[in-house]
Amino acid sequence: MSLQEKLAEISAAGAKRMPEEVRATMGKATQELRESGILDRTIKVGDKLPAFSLTNANGEMVNSADLLSKGAVVLTVFRGHW
Repeated sequence: MSLQEKLAEISAAGAKRMPEEVRATMGKATQELRESGILDRTIKVGDKLPAFSLTNANGEMVNSADLLSKGAVVLTVFRGHW
């Protein structure tokens, strides 16, 4: 099974557990985002990101140029509060 197929399977399983009203709201929001043209402005595979500075998990500022000078960079974004 490909990653795309596995993700579709996980998404479908999650949707089955959601109330219809929630699915409808999420579907409408997704459609509105597509129609807004936002997908034309997203980063695509192979695109080069602009330089950036962010706070790391330890609260320290890091910048992409410094990180890239040491090798490949994997950027993970966490949303939420714990």
